[in-house]
Amino acid sequence: MEVKLKVNGREYIQSIKPDEFLLDTLRDLGIKSVKRGCDTTSCGACSVIVDGKLVPSCSFHTIRAQEKEVTTVEGIYEEADKIAGYLTAEGVEQCGYCSPGLVMAVYSMKDELEDPTLEEIKHYLAGNLCRCSGYEGQHRAILKYLEVER
Repeated sequence: MEVKLKVNGREYIQSIKPDEFLLDTLRDLGIKSVKRGCDTTSCGACSVIVDGKLVPSCSFHTIRAQEKEVTTVEGIYEEADKIAGYLTAEGVEQCGYCSPGLVMAVYSMKDELEDPTLEEIKHYLAGNLCRCSGYEGQHRAILKYLEVER
């Protein structure tokens, strides 16, 4: 089956299996920032934005993305670089595996939540797991990013 996708502003026509998940399709297209972490929607490593909504690509069937705008870290490079700068400034050292999903969540949060509290940020990020760093540094960095970049 063929599907027409728009990923990071570029159009693709891709042959897929009827039950294929967006994660696999994106990886087949060469988009490597989207990671396979858990296949159960609990880790956030595969997070992408589809038509303005953050979704776990490991459980989002590719056919549902037909003719919709799919955004990955590669599509928001400058903003992702800013977010990474805030994380680095707070000393949040990570291996990088979960970083693209976290960046996508923070980017999405900026549009969805107006002046969020720390508790709202924690709730929004509940599905993003990091095994390398503590979450406190991430929270400080996100609060600063949202405060300065709005």
